[in-house]
Amino acid sequence: MREADILVLDEPTAALDAGREYEIFQRFHELTAGKTTIVISHRFSTVRVADRIAVLHNRTIHELGTHAELLVQDGVYARLFRMQAEGYR
Repeated sequence: MREADILVLDEPTAALDAGREYEIFQRFHELTAGKTTIVISHRFSTVRVADRIAVLHNRTIHELGTHAELLVQDGVYARLFRMQAEGYR
C-alpha cells in the first residue's frame, strides 16, 4: 500500500485465496493505522472488521453501524450476512 492518509480499497482481496485473505485481515488494523480507510466489498468476511459499515442502496446510505449493530437491526445487512454465511455451513 502506498503511503497516504486516505486509502480506498475496492475488493482488495478478490484475487487472493482464502488463506492469504485471512493473513491480510489479521494485520489489517496494523497496516492501516493512522489512515482513513474505505473498503468497498461484497464479502462479509472483509467488511465485518470495519469500525463502521455503510450499506448502500439506490445511491444512498440505507444502514450504518458496526457488524454487531447491523445484525441487531435485522435489516438488509443482517439478511445478506445470513445468506452468505449459510454457504459456509
